[in-house]
Amino acid sequence: MERGAAAAALACALRSPSPSPSPAPQWPPLLRCPRRGPPGPPRPILPPAFRFSQNRHLDMKKGQSRISIKTFSSSGHSGVRQKNDDLVNDKLLIDCGEDQDCVLGGIVALGKFDALHVGHRELAMHASKAGTPFLLSFVGMAEVLGWTYRPPIVAQCDRKRVLSSWAPYCRNVVPLEYQVEFSKVRSLSPRQFVERLSKDLRIKGVVAGENYRFGYKASGDAAELVKLCEEFGLSAFIVRSVMDTAKRAHNGVAAAINSSDKGQVSSSRVRHALAMGDMEYVSELLGRKHRLVLMVNQKCFHERKKIVFPNSCMLNMPPAEGLYENCELVNGGYLGPCRVIINSDTIVIEMKDENSLSPNPIQEVRQLGIEFG
Repeated sequence: MERGAAAAALACALRSPSPSPSPAPQWPPLLRCPRRGPPGPPRPILPPAFRFSQNRHLDMKKGQSRISIKTFSSSGHSGVRQKNDDLVNDKLLIDCGEDQDCVLGGIVALGKFDALHVGHRELAMHASKAGTPFLLSFVGMAEVLGWTYRPPIVAQCDRKRVLSSWAPYCRNVVPLEYQVEFSKVRSLSPRQFVERLSKDLRIKGVVAGENYRFGYKASGDAAELVKLCEEFGLSAFIVRSVMDTAKRAHNGVAAAINSSDKGQVSSSRVRHALAMGDMEYVSELLGRKHRLVLMVNQKCFHERKKIVFPNSCMLNMPPAEGLYENCELVNGGYLGPCRVIINSDTIVIEMKDENSLSPNPIQEVRQLGIEFG
């Protein structure tokens, strides 16, 4: 009897639901901290004395990563701002911002571009066929190499006007010019130079003439430029020289000017033609009329239809001394036909029409230009 009752009680206990467990005791936290949110990305462990804010800018188009690091003291005051490759102190372009993005993704024509002659225009034209055209000119070579100073063929203030006239040859795009301080690239090897074009300026490609030399002591040539550009993922276009078809040997201009002269249009030929006073030949080499820019100052004087400038007012190279007919006077707009007399110390402009000048033309403008026909 007792065994049966015990078995029945055990079976009943197995069929009944088990009692719910008692709740775990709630213990107060040892430290009062804010409640944790969902887990986030792992954070780097930084020294306790500083806090850093990092901004990473990635250019997905064959660019480079730049990290700007701003340091803070433990009290939160800002310290020195730095950049990982000293871009600010070692900018390649002297007339571009800190980011050096002026020629980003463009096709850069390489050269000195002193005269902006038809050969230079040919480089810009080929650059426009491959992408957005830019001119990368090197300045300060005379000072670094100890050359005798020579006035520029094109006045610095007139270069944008000349480049604007190239738009019809460059698919209606005006090529922009940026300058490189020669002292910053003089010691670079050919490989280092191309590497800086690729990594610092992040261009798409280059255009150069077949006689182009680059790198320390001009050790690189056009063939090496193509090879290095291929290595760094850049396009390279080598353009044949534009030859001087005038062949004006009678005035001495077409004679061999230097060892690299093979009859091509060059800035040296333009200078020689200006020194000879052959303005028709100068126009053929430049692809336009030569413009002499004069700075207006208190030393200039106006008398009826005549304006006289001292030679110190010239901003670029004049032609040889003498009388030049069929010239034009401009000041941003057309003023009228004139003739010009260049002496050893003065430049005399005689207007053909007295009414083409305002009562005080030299007081109304800062610069005047003479275009030689």
